[in-house]
Amino acid sequence: MDVDEFWLLIEQSARETTGKEARLAWLHKRLAQRSAEEIVDFDAWILTARRKVDTWLMWGAVRALYFGGSDDGFWYFQMWLAGLGRATFERMAREPDALVDVPAVQRLVVMARNRQTWTNEDWPAFESLAYVAVKAWEQATGKGHEELAEALRSRGFELFALPNPTDEAWELDNAEESARRLPRINRYMRHLYGRP
Repeated sequence: MDVDEFWLLIEQSARETTGKEARLAWLHKRLAQRSAEEIVDFDAWILTARRKVDTWLMWGAVRALYFGGSDDGFWYFQMWLAGLGRATFERMAREPDALVDVPAVQRLVVMARNRQTWTNEDWPAFESLAYVAVKAWEQATGKGHEELAEALRSRGFELFALPNPTDEAWELDNAEESARRLPRINRYMRHLYGRP
């Protein structure tokens, strides 16, 4: 499975279903019918995508937009961002400050400003997307998740359970530093909340 096929599956799951659980079921069904090698490929592309957005700058962008973001929350956000599709994901990986252009992000920020509660479907997290290959692997091969992890390690992947940014670290809650590194997000939020 090449990168184009990976993104095609991610995007088809969004077009052909409604809701996170339905997307996971759709992906699981298709992956479980694939060879073990293709399931490893899919998981490898998930990890490759995640590494692109596992940065301090992206984490700072999430915190600036949503007024917080734990380790777990940022980890799950990465998968949610992948779930938005290739074009959006690749642009955000290059330019985290452009998150303010994403309609789904804008909607959630406005909901938060209006004190509207996010449902599980709204929440910018898609943790289970990271595990869909594991379930398909177990069904297709009869082997456990450790064998899948070993297959990924043999391809040179390091496996993490929490964010592990490798870009320049900075104090994410420092408003001045956030404004300097993420000017568009900070302008958007000031305007949204009526601040000068």
